[in-house]
Amino acid sequence: MKVISALLLVAVFWSQEWKSAISDSIIHIGAIFDESARKDDEVFRLAVADLNLNNEILETEKITISVEFVDGNNPFQAVQEACELMNRGILALVSSIGCMSAGSLQTLADAMHIPHLFIQRSPAGSPRSACPPTSRMPGTDDYTLMVRPPVYLNEVIMQVVSEYSWQKFILFYDSDFDIRGIEDFLDRTSQQGMDVSLQKVESNINMMITSLFRTMRVEELHRYRDTLRRAVLFMSPATAKAFITEVVETNLVAFDCHWILINEEISDYDLQELVMKSIGRLTLVRQTFPMPQNTTQRCVKHNHRINTSLCDPKNPKSQQLEITNRYIYDTVLLLANTFHRKLEDRKWHSMASLSCIRKNSKPWQGGKSMLDTVKKFGVSGLTSFLEFTDNGTNPNIFFEILGTNYGEDRGRGVSRLATWDPVHGLNGTLTDRKLENNMRGVVLRVVTVLEEPFVMVSENVLGKPKKYQGYSIDVLDALSNYLGFKYEIYVAPDHKYGSLQPDGQWNGLMGELVFKRADVGLSALTITPERESVVDFTTRYMDYSVGVLLRKAERTVDMFACLAPFDLSLWACIAGTVLLVGILVYLLNWLNPPRLPMGSVSSTTLYNSMWFVYGSFVQQGGEVPYTTLATRMMMGVWWMFALIVISSYTANLAAFLTITRIENSIQSLQDLSKQTELPYGTVLDSAVYDQVRSKAMNPFERDPMYSQMWRMINRTGGGDNNVEESKEGIRKIFTYLQERRLGGEYLAVELPLIAMLSDLSNEAQGKRQHKANGMQEVKYGRFGFVWDAAVLEYVANNDEDCSFYTVSSNAPDRGYGIAMQHGSPYRDIFSQRILELQQNGDMDILKLKWWPRDSPCDLYSSVQSRQRGNALDIHSFAGVFCVLAAGVVLSCLIAMVESWWSRRKGSRVPSKEVGRWMVD
Repeated sequence: MKVISALLLVAVFWSQEWKSAISDSIIHIGAIFDESARKDDEVFRLAVADLNLNNEILETEKITISVEFVDGNNPFQAVQEACELMNRGILALVSSIGCMSAGSLQTLADAMHIPHLFIQRSPAGSPRSACPPTSRMPGTDDYTLMVRPPVYLNEVIMQVVSEYSWQKFILFYDSDFDIRGIEDFLDRTSQQGMDVSLQKVESNINMMITSLFRTMRVEELHRYRDTLRRAVLFMSPATAKAFITEVVETNLVAFDCHWILINEEISDYDLQELVMKSIGRLTLVRQTFPMPQNTTQRCVKHNHRINTSLCDPKNPKSQQLEITNRYIYDTVLLLANTFHRKLEDRKWHSMASLSCIRKNSKPWQGGKSMLDTVKKFGVSGLTSFLEFTDNGTNPNIFFEILGTNYGEDRGRGVSRLATWDPVHGLNGTLTDRKLENNMRGVVLRVVTVLEEPFVMVSENVLGKPKKYQGYSIDVLDALSNYLGFKYEIYVAPDHKYGSLQPDGQWNGLMGELVFKRADVGLSALTITPERESVVDFTTRYMDYSVGVLLRKAERTVDMFACLAPFDLSLWACIAGTVLLVGILVYLLNWLNPPRLPMGSVSSTTLYNSMWFVYGSFVQQGGEVPYTTLATRMMMGVWWMFALIVISSYTANLAAFLTITRIENSIQSLQDLSKQTELPYGTVLDSAVYDQVRSKAMNPFERDPMYSQMWRMINRTGGGDNNVEESKEGIRKIFTYLQERRLGGEYLAVELPLIAMLSDLSNEAQGKRQHKANGMQEVKYGRFGFVWDAAVLEYVANNDEDCSFYTVSSNAPDRGYGIAMQHGSPYRDIFSQRILELQQNGDMDILKLKWWPRDSPCDLYSSVQSRQRGNALDIHSFAGVFCVLAAGVVLSCLIAMVESWWSRRKGSRVPSKEVGRWMVD
């Protein structure tokens, strides 16, 4: 019996030790989440699953969890669910709820000595407000740790507003935001003398804006618009997007407004949408988490690898993470490391189930030790580094300040302006150095010259100023939207770019700048050394090269194109071969005739033999039976010959009718300079004219190609081939002259070839009188116009018939720029913005509007292409129809002759009845 008692005692002792080991190897964590935050539960379970697979942190232990969802505004429900979790034996409590329910959990955690890691969640994504302090019994420890750092929105927005030197602005906040969270900010602005207005944004934003228009007078509405120029938004991203969209569509804000949106929870997706919907300038302040530069280290944190769906920025799930989700993951990671250290120190206290409802319930004995271990160490995770100070708060928080520049254009780029943290404050400057030299309130006088597609008149209403459009106008508008200036534009009085006159004065557009009558010169204006000596140019906004506009070779119409596959001598040989073979067949059958009655249809006469040979050649067969071996051998060889000839004709006809074999010899400027048959010229006293002359005459930059071109352009002093304006040079190619006799004289009428030059054609409908002695048609389109390649490409691209092509030099040595008065203070500002437009790709977008890649015309082919692939037209088969018509006419004539001959032969033979009557 003593042995049995000893064994029972050992068994009981062993069972108690086994239960203690089991309880130590199972780590139980409880969680209470807001019922609207299902994403928190998903990340929480994912973190537990990752850590259970990590043998380096928890070797034999496993984490078990219990999750409850509560109403964030119901503290009683939160306490009830927390008590239920404590009854299950949890070692720590994680909560992601609002301040109201968190205060009740904080009191419960202090009473039961359960470490409570609280992650503050703001309602509906609104900016956070600091939770009010919770009353506590003297001498008790605070078992609640604030995982999310304290709310620093007041400090950040105060420094941002001070950096921008705002003295008057309006502050908007949505209905879910606790206005008490910015009381300190309002007090500080009042102390500094700032004029701050407050306005609550209702859930029905449309009704709110409508009531403003309905209740305010016109004067009040104008003052309200002026107030909206500077605004701070304490809103959720969803409310901010709806609010910005509504005020922009109702024209309550202009492009010179500047709004600041501050909210820790602004995702990249929300950021892009806010920028797309806003105008003016937008500054966004949000919480950020420093990430290692090495991408391979982003998911590896010491002895733990984080799930790639949470740490990889390119993963869609990672982009959808909220800030509370990140802190929940790091909280589980921190607890796992704490349990690991507790097991190593052998200071583990088994935990019995607690009851927080009974009066004399005792707190957990190991709670204090567990709390100290959590506060003592930290972990590196999704939120960079999570740790706690002595007062139970997380000190690590970083804000990034993002911003756009002024402009009405949507889809602007966002850049990081500065960062902020509680230790270093603002790191960077929010003062945009480009805006220090802004030109708001400046009105520039712009002189231009009409040049398609750089500057064109888009609208001209009687009594109203002209409106202009074009590529250069688009560039000017982009600069105006960014810098804030306005401009007045007019055309140079003499419609010229300008050149240095013999008296030393400049005319045209250049003269307007030299004599200070204009501030800016804009058109297809190239940067040349001569012009740079008297005016200032911005950096080039487009490359420039010399080109020539030529007419494509036209397809000639050949009525007998069907005969073209064979040469005339070959056709003659084929016809002779048909006659020869027909005669040979007749002779072979005559030498050994078949046994057939003479006069039958199948008789082997010369006529039938010739017809049979022709029918077999055109693959129609015959009617004469040839039975001799010699005849069959002859016909077999003939059929082989006919098969090869017909097959070769069919193949060659298809290739001949579908491929244009016309080639033009001018494919480059070198080809143009070497030939003398086609005249070409340019505009007198233009940049192109001076460039050709300089490279032909100047010994330091002499070029043989330009020397040959100069001989043609300067023929007879330049009066024959050169023109006064670019429109006149284009008109020479786009029109032709048709002379007609009218009243004893000859009238030359210029007819337009494309609808694009309707304005040119209207001018070209004039009449010129020529005295001559006969009627003739003169082609005037044989001319090449040397001018800016960009202008010529636009003209050729807009031709409805695609009948023109361009040839240009491959290496541009100049560029188009904006001219200003010498010493203008705006040159550097314009140049800097042009470089930004080029770097951002905005300049390429503007260029594609006027020179699209998907051009319907081939601008570099010298051959007129068909509009519908390789379909044949009626002209190619006109000869076949003529042959058919001739055959029909000939057949009719033969039929008439045969009929006449039959009647005549019948009238000469007396009938049998008449002969019998005469005998009787």
